[in-house]
Amino acid sequence: MSANAYRLKDWPSEERPRERMMRLGPQALSHAELLAILLRTGTRNESAVHLAQRVLHECGGLRRFAERSWEDLTQISGIGPAKALELQASLELGRRVARARLPESKALTSPQDAAELLMEEMRLLKEEHFVVLFLDTKNRVMGRQTLSIGSLDASIVHPREVFRAAIRRSSASILCAHNHPSGDPTPSPEDLKLTARLRDVGELVGIALLDHLVIGDRRFVSLKELGCL
Repeated sequence: MSANAYRLKDWPSEERPRERMMRLGPQALSHAELLAILLRTGTRNESAVHLAQRVLHECGGLRRFAERSWEDLTQISGIGPAKALELQASLELGRRVARARLPESKALTSPQDAAELLMEEMRLLKEEHFVVLFLDTKNRVMGRQTLSIGSLDASIVHPREVFRAAIRRSSASILCAHNHPSGDPTPSPEDLKLTARLRDVGELVGIALLDHLVIGDRRFVSLKELGCL
C-alpha cells in the first residue's frame, strides 16, 4: 500500500467519510467511518478509517468500544489522551440523548393554537420568514424550520424544499406560516398560489398541508379557514 493511501485527503472525495456523510447522511456510514470522523486523523501508517477499524476490532466491536474507559482507550496505539477524551465525550453525549425524553407537545387542534405558538416571534419581523412546523400523526409539533427569509414584501420558497425537509423528519403532516412585515395579514395572490402548490404536492407525497397561516401584528389569517385547503 502506498503512503498516500494512509491519508484521507488523498482518497477520492466521494469515498471520504465526511463527504459521504454530507452527501448521503450519517445513516449511510459504517461504524468505522463514523468513528473516523470523530478521530479526524490517523497515524503515520494508517488513515483515520483504518485506525477506526483497528480500534473497533481491538475493542471487540462497537458495544465493547462504548464500554471502554478513558484509560482503556489511551492504551490503544494511535489513541492519545486528547482523542480518548473526545471519544469519551461523544459517547457520553450519545448516552444522554438516549436517556433524554422530549417534553410532551400539545397537539394543534386549531389555527389559533399554531398562531399562539408563532405570533410573538414572527409578528414584528422586518422581513418575510417562511416557517414550517413538522407534525406527527397526533398533530403534535416534532420540529420547526425557517426555510426562507425574503425581502420586505416577498418570501421565496419552493415546495421541493418544504417537503424535502418534511420527509427527512418523517412528518405525518405540516403547517406552514409566514409573516407580513406590514402587519396586515391579508393574503396576497402569491400567498394563495403558493398554498395551492403546497397542497397539491403534499397530496402527491402523502404529507398533508394542514394549514398556511399569514401572521400580521397580533392578527393572523388561516388559509384553511378561507377555504383554500
